[in-house]
Amino acid sequence: MAAPGLLLLLLPLLPLRARADEHEHTYQDKEEVVLWMNTVGPYHNRQETYKYFSLPFCVGSKKSISHYHETLGEALQGVELEFSGLDIKFKDDVMQTTYCEVDLDKGRRDAFVYAIKNHYWYQMYIDDLPIWGIVGEADENGEDYYLWTYKKLEIGFNGNRIVDVNLTSEGKVKLVPNTKIQMSYSVKWKKSDVKFEDRFDKYLDPSFFQHRIHWFSIFNSFMMVIFLVGLVSMILMRTLRKDYARYSKEEEMDDMDRDLGDEYGWKQVHGDVFRPSSHPLIFSSLIGSGCQIFAVSLIVIIVAMIEDLYTERGSMLSTAIFVYAATSPVNGYFGGSLYARQGGRRWIKQMFIGAFLIPAMVCGTAFFINFIAIYYHASRAIPFATMVAVCCICFFVILPLNLVGTILGRNLSGQPNFPCRVNAVPRPIPEKKWFMEPAVIVCLGGILPFGSIFIEMYFIFTSFWAYKIYYVYGFMMLVLVILCIVTVCVTIVCTYFLLNAEDYRWQWTSFLSAASTAIYVYMYSFYYYFFKTKMYGLFQTSFYFGYMAVFSTALGIMCGAIGYMGTSAFVRKIYTNVKID
Repeated sequence: MAAPGLLLLLLPLLPLRARADEHEHTYQDKEEVVLWMNTVGPYHNRQETYKYFSLPFCVGSKKSISHYHETLGEALQGVELEFSGLDIKFKDDVMQTTYCEVDLDKGRRDAFVYAIKNHYWYQMYIDDLPIWGIVGEADENGEDYYLWTYKKLEIGFNGNRIVDVNLTSEGKVKLVPNTKIQMSYSVKWKKSDVKFEDRFDKYLDPSFFQHRIHWFSIFNSFMMVIFLVGLVSMILMRTLRKDYARYSKEEEMDDMDRDLGDEYGWKQVHGDVFRPSSHPLIFSSLIGSGCQIFAVSLIVIIVAMIEDLYTERGSMLSTAIFVYAATSPVNGYFGGSLYARQGGRRWIKQMFIGAFLIPAMVCGTAFFINFIAIYYHASRAIPFATMVAVCCICFFVILPLNLVGTILGRNLSGQPNFPCRVNAVPRPIPEKKWFMEPAVIVCLGGILPFGSIFIEMYFIFTSFWAYKIYYVYGFMMLVLVILCIVTVCVTIVCTYFLLNAEDYRWQWTSFLSAASTAIYVYMYSFYYYFFKTKMYGLFQTSFYFGYMAVFSTALGIMCGAIGYMGTSAFVRKIYTNVKID
């Protein structure tokens, strides 16, 4: 049942392919070309957008339209395509033509003045190519306000395809109450040598994303990885070799000498190191969710490297939702198997928590921000039907696939095959130096992983919160690999020192020391907000900090899971190689 349900419920995520020419991107001479009006909003608040016709613009005379499409990704991102009413035909020039009049009463003038004061801009689409324009401008004294009334469109074509669109705003008219303002447009078609596959290149910014500092940051992070791996290998291999030699010498002593000897180190906690973690249900759910987030990140980055996802509206979000739903068995497998190994009996409850942990966090944040968006009448307000579709995906796709993964995990790798027996009575944890306490290790553990990614965070933030299209996914893949290696190295070192201090509470410590990267990322988001942007207002601020909290938490859970998995392999390895009585 899960497979047909997956196809039916995820169908809205995929862009529709109708016969309409906009979807095939091919046109015959004199064929209809649609100019879509998308949204309008303040320039400094990218996510605070409203329907284009929420401002008192008028609509063209053409009423009928042959097609329209919207994917789930578009709906979630607030894409509000409305027909402009302008009559445009392929390769058919249009001289300057008045298409409507705005009767400028006081209320409409005030609306335009407010938009101009707040630097409102609007977005349009022709054949999926975005076009931006400014609503108007004020004079130097800020007393008089002017509206741009003439849209001058220049469209480039190559064969039967549209490859370039440019908008020039002209016709500056002073806003005077109780007057009529004529809105006009013209269309000029020009032959272009730009290939259809390269038509989005003009929207990319190689000078920004391929700046020398970006290359240096990758090189710097790579050198950090080499240094860390070398350091971990050298320290741990030399130290472990000494430990093994010392423990082997102790094996040769008789009982009297061993009692008089100075026993210390990680071998002493062999009877407690594989003891189940505290709160195993939550812990295993977090590990399962982190493994799924890592799988989603890896797959989406690979898909983005192969396919240019930025060329389709909402395609990145649609792909992420599709991949997240499809990788639900990963969550169930790792979470369910870990919970079984830790002796958990409430596996159905664990499965539900694991399946809904991330969706509940994302949907809860979106629900809160949605209230503010509805109050603002913003286009970011998620429609009720979209909410229902997301809930259906959670209940009828994610949950069943998670169940499949949980059953497989419990049956295939749910047996607690630890190299050491677990003592019936927990060993008391001795006092240690303050810097060896788990709380201190957790706080310090996220510094190096954050240091390896914070330059990339700047580029990712700028592409999402400002007007850049992120396209260098090769960089992102390298940073993801570097982050994984640094996280595993740091958590292994932290765990070794913790076990050497005869503290066996390594499961949560390894997870949280890696997950603390999220705290530093969220702190960096505050710096970015106040010093790198000019955002303002309740809606944009709540949107920014709400979704940055979701992003940071998801990143933290992923890093925590990576750190735990690497450390778990390390702990199992060192206790396998030592003789235990």
